[in-house]
Amino acid sequence: MVAAPARQEDVSAWRPRIPGVVEVFHAHFTEYAYPMHVHDAWTLLIVDDGAVRYDLDRHEHGTPHDTVSLLPPHVPHNGSPATPGGFRKRVLYLDGSLLGEELIGPAVDEPDLRDPLLRLRVGQVHGALACPGDELEAESRLTLVAERLRAHLRPRVAAGEQPRRDPVLARRLRELLDERVVPGITLDEAAAVLQAHPAHLVRAFSSAFGIAPHQYLMSRRVGRARRLLLEGRAPGEVAAMTGFYDQSHLTRHFRKLVGVPPGRYRAGARRVVG
Repeated sequence: MVAAPARQEDVSAWRPRIPGVVEVFHAHFTEYAYPMHVHDAWTLLIVDDGAVRYDLDRHEHGTPHDTVSLLPPHVPHNGSPATPGGFRKRVLYLDGSLLGEELIGPAVDEPDLRDPLLRLRVGQVHGALACPGDELEAESRLTLVAERLRAHLRPRVAAGEQPRRDPVLARRLRELLDERVVPGITLDEAAAVLQAHPAHLVRAFSSAFGIAPHQYLMSRRVGRARRLLLEGRAPGEVAAMTGFYDQSHLTRHFRKLVGVPPGRYRAGARRVVG
């Protein structure tokens, strides 16, 4: 006789320092079923394991593994496991600054979106939000997610349209990032300074330089960190001097770009005398 799976209800939630995100919510439920309820924010949901069935506006829906579900504010819905092992989900609750009320109707009609690129990007937002110090990356990725969601909900906008090139704007953003390597800058701040929409900033920069703004900023910080480590400074001191959140934040990005952690890089440095 096969034993029934043990009940497991695990959750984590936090409010990140990212404009437009009301809450991040990760949960693993094996038996719990949500009653009918509403949110005053948009619910952007991906399911990593299992599946969820839910009712929205008196119609039944489901969340296969390859979909992104967008539930509009103020519309009642419930939710329960659709598979024996329950489900594991990640949710972003978004305020109206990202998606306007005029999109509620289309979202009610089609809440489950089959879009592999969108799902990948939503997962990347969650990955960045889980890492303190990567706020610019999270904000940039969320901007592209919101743009793609609007494309789904507004059929006249082509979801796969090519980014409009704007080399002058891209160069101005690069200059701004160069000025703010250590203190950093948010996407909203850059948009205000350069008087451009955040999504257009990200696309113009990526099109011009083949790298996203947050990747460029982290590359500049790691470059500075390498020089300081070669001077013999300790990784913790270097992290503070180059704009990283803490030493582990430096280590994560340094290993990604250099191949080894900063301590090993410093230990292997060759001292040039005279």
